[in-house]
Amino acid sequence: MKKLATIVFLALSFTTYAQSNKDMKSFDSNFAHTVYFWLANPDSTADCEAFETSLQKFLDNSAYAKTKFIGKPPKASRDVVDGSFTYSLIVTFESAEAQQNYQDEAPHKLFIAESSKLWTKVIVYDSKGIN
Repeated sequence: MKKLATIVFLALSFTTYAQSNKDMKSFDSNFAHTVYFWLANPDSTADCEAFETSLQKFLDNSAYAKTKFIGKPPKASRDVVDGSFTYSLIVTFESAEAQQNYQDEAPHKLFIAESSKLWTKVIVYDSKGIN
């Protein structure tokens, strides 16, 4: 019985926490672009909805972004976890050139024009895979 309970728990955990975004493509380890946003009014439902809508529209129309992950900080469980941001974005690319094309494409520029008034701070971390 204990074994059955463990199997059911694991099955439910996997189905609950697995990626379910049908548009998500596989992670490309060549180039990762991680962005953290601090909204000016993070408790404003209207601002959060406007930001999420604009960001999703941008990602849906990007010709270059592969992995498209939008997140919010979980409740910090350790002192080393920085949960001060409002939203995170992780996008991967097949190359640094593809990432530069993403920066220059119209959907990205529209997202910035629509949403930059909503944030007070943005930090970007770009990484190239070591393999």
